[in-house]
Amino acid sequence: MLVPCALRSLLCVLSCAWLHTGAASRLKSPALPIQSEREPLPSKGLAGCSFGGRFYSLEDTWHPDLGEPFGVMHCVQCHCEPQKTRRSKVFGKVNCKNVKQDCPELDCDDPILLPGHCCKTCPKGGDDKRPSDPVLDSFEYFHEKGKEKEGDLHKSYNDRSYLSSEETSLGESRTDFVAVLTGVTDSWLPSSSGVARARFSLTRTSLAFSITYQRMSRPNRIVFLDPDGTITFEYRVPKGDSDMVCGVWKNLPKPLLRQLQSEQMRISMTTSPTRREEVEGKIIKHRALFAETFSATLTSEEESSGMGGIAMLTLSDTENNLHFILILQGLVKHKDIEPLVVPIRVQLVYRQHTLREIRANITSHDPDFAEVLTDLNSRELFWLSRGQLEIAVATEGQDPRQISGFISGRKSCDTIQSVMSSGDALTPGKTGGVGSAVFNLYDNGTLDYQVQVAGLSSEFVGLTIELKPRRRNKRSVLYDLTPEYNKETGRANGSWNRLEARHIHMLLQNELFINVATTHSQDGELRGQIKAMLYSGLETPRHELPTPLAGHFVAPPVKTGASGHAWVSVDKQCHLHYEIVVAGLSRADDLTVNAHLHGLAEIGEIDDSITTHKRLLTGFYGSQAQGVLKDISVELLQHLNQGTAFIQVSTKMNPRGEIRGRVHVENNCELGTRGDAEEAEFDDLFVKDPEELKKDPHTCFFENQHHAHGSNWTPNYDRCFSCSCQKRTVICDPVICPVLTCSRTIQPEDKCCPVCDERKEPKDMKAPERVEENPEGCYFEGDQKMHAPGTTWHPFVPPFGYIKCAVCTCKGSSGEVHCEKVTCPVLTCSHPVRRNPSDCCKECPEEERTPAGLEHGDMMQADGPRHCKFGKNYYQNSDNWHPWVPLVGEMKCINCWCDHGVTKCQRKQCPVITCTNLSRREGACCPECLDSKEEADQMMKAPDKRRTLRH
Repeated sequence: MLVPCALRSLLCVLSCAWLHTGAASRLKSPALPIQSEREPLPSKGLAGCSFGGRFYSLEDTWHPDLGEPFGVMHCVQCHCEPQKTRRSKVFGKVNCKNVKQDCPELDCDDPILLPGHCCKTCPKGGDDKRPSDPVLDSFEYFHEKGKEKEGDLHKSYNDRSYLSSEETSLGESRTDFVAVLTGVTDSWLPSSSGVARARFSLTRTSLAFSITYQRMSRPNRIVFLDPDGTITFEYRVPKGDSDMVCGVWKNLPKPLLRQLQSEQMRISMTTSPTRREEVEGKIIKHRALFAETFSATLTSEEESSGMGGIAMLTLSDTENNLHFILILQGLVKHKDIEPLVVPIRVQLVYRQHTLREIRANITSHDPDFAEVLTDLNSRELFWLSRGQLEIAVATEGQDPRQISGFISGRKSCDTIQSVMSSGDALTPGKTGGVGSAVFNLYDNGTLDYQVQVAGLSSEFVGLTIELKPRRRNKRSVLYDLTPEYNKETGRANGSWNRLEARHIHMLLQNELFINVATTHSQDGELRGQIKAMLYSGLETPRHELPTPLAGHFVAPPVKTGASGHAWVSVDKQCHLHYEIVVAGLSRADDLTVNAHLHGLAEIGEIDDSITTHKRLLTGFYGSQAQGVLKDISVELLQHLNQGTAFIQVSTKMNPRGEIRGRVHVENNCELGTRGDAEEAEFDDLFVKDPEELKKDPHTCFFENQHHAHGSNWTPNYDRCFSCSCQKRTVICDPVICPVLTCSRTIQPEDKCCPVCDERKEPKDMKAPERVEENPEGCYFEGDQKMHAPGTTWHPFVPPFGYIKCAVCTCKGSSGEVHCEKVTCPVLTCSHPVRRNPSDCCKECPEEERTPAGLEHGDMMQADGPRHCKFGKNYYQNSDNWHPWVPLVGEMKCINCWCDHGVTKCQRKQCPVITCTNLSRREGACCPECLDSKEEADQMMKAPDKRRTLRH
């Protein structure tokens, strides 16, 4: 059975819903969202939600039906939520969540799952116990707070910079994980007293991690382990004196991504050989990560105890209630727990004086604990803001054990920053000005800030940190930075050392703003949201002020509501690392934004007429871009060193520059890797401006990028494929690696095919040296071989491999190589097929063979399917797999296979069962009778009565 067309749309909606609601819950991630199909609303102007070809009114709820063979997803509930645009127009937004986690706990021994239900129930006569434990209430608070916060983003009447989830760029879609690392008791090394807390953020295929540690020396090695204990990734920690380790694991392979999402991966951290300590922990998802604003690492005073834990805390939005969740390791040991329940005591301590105390029970199987401390008084809130409150957890009984730690603002490697633009002002405008700010929060509640402002339309009046306004013209100022502002330099540097606990909470929840007022606009000409930018691992000094980007710096100046800033650095290999953030753009401009690095022919005003050495900066996702630029020319590196280079961001409305800023990066790079002539030729062919490429009717759009007609590239999804653009058609072929004659080969990381290891290869085994002229044949650069006169071959073009849709011929004794496209025959059959994935032309199946004597034309058929795509996975012909559905996971009762480029799926056939008392065993695809299995056996013998059961 073919996969229904609507499934693509449904998977995309479920994927988007999972990205917004699943980051705080322990759910498997979708393989990847599939591009949605546009589904028109039933009538113009009617508010509601279109989903799977059906229309739902506002506030409707339903279980999505993915059609055959997937059926109804009973464990997924969708809701048509009413939303408002900036013009107060009401529209519907589909929000889906997995409701299986909300199933009640049952006290019966053998709960059953009835057909058509999501949650298990007790058999008749069993009791259904719904827990009302306050611990679960606190767990739910973290989960509900995340949903409330997303909905609350639409309540502001006019604050454009308070971004909603729909305005969040693709690059910010992420899943958060956490791990508690404690001493390894079964290791050959002595158990460590150290405890570490690791926080992970997964964006697309990169995993950024921030690790803090206590009671141990700085680690020098971090490894990720699969379920078998095999090292899957190793990170060498650079030397330093900080208690924070920052890193990124880029390009996680798909199998390891699935292990991470299913919580099967562990992380281990070891110190230098002199002390040789090791801590280890399991990586898990946790719903508290979304709302967490305070944290504590819990350690033990005992040496080599192997005990530890973390506390994740958050304040209520309106009351002075402190919610917290504890994750404990080693505090409860299995050999000590004959009765599975262990009493514990949780205390809030200030200078060894107990302020609050909670007694509860935990078990060895589920040592997590959640609770809420209500109505904190002003002194407790003050001590919380200064990092002076301590949380202690102790077991009670004959062998009491205790761990404790001080509470401080949440730590991470992310950068707290803000871009101020006139487009995001309370009264939006277009002035061409820019504001840029960087913040650093310390454990004692002090907030350091660096601010720079440029391009103001009138005289500066004030610089303030504010709340979101509750009513028009009613700004809520928290802190005035005006006294620290220097009008000559346009900068303000200083510290805010009186942050209250509530202010810290709001800062780390992206609820504070920075505002620049001028005589032109007393309420604020520039405004920006203060929020954390995810650590990317790029070698950019984020503690320093970035380069401001503004329409004021464009020549001639542009009156725009947009502005931005950029961090730029050059490493030892002379590669340029960059991170760019843009604010104040409209949604239409967001889709067309691109950036370039320019050099200048002479020092002076930045003018387009004297611009040279232009390079495209790729990697824009929404309003942010990051990447590494290699192969930089000598001249462009000199411009960077002299401060005569600039970054320019362009949009569809302003293709010659929306905003720009001068870049000065000192470097000692004297040699570039590509000359200007070659660089210009390369850019003209394959790296043209997106705006220019869009005008060409033969341009291809693939993986969110435009490609010129005739260009070749390696796709992001697999380096062992080569793609080309042929008149708006993207053709991707698998790379066929050449046969190597050497005895030893190596596999380069950035290439698909292995190469000969020249360091260990005798001279006579190396590739033949290039022959400039040979009257007896042709030398081809691609495969570096001589070809006899008159011979033909498929060209080998590194790094793409053999190109089967082209044929090269050696023209006689002249030594000239002539290559042309393969001409495929015209086929009369209705369903032509490609016999092998690497074949260029299709053929008719045996039963539809074209009679002999049919004339052939020059019709090209190289653009047909060679493989199947499901999500972001690619499958070869005849491959089989179980589909992965967002919010549901792997559907093992459904088999999919690739049939010559067409994905087909079918559910496992189940027998018809006539008994009334049905149940489904865990992991089983078909229901069975509870009372007697004989009925099921009888039905299995009657294949003519079988039918397909749907969820």
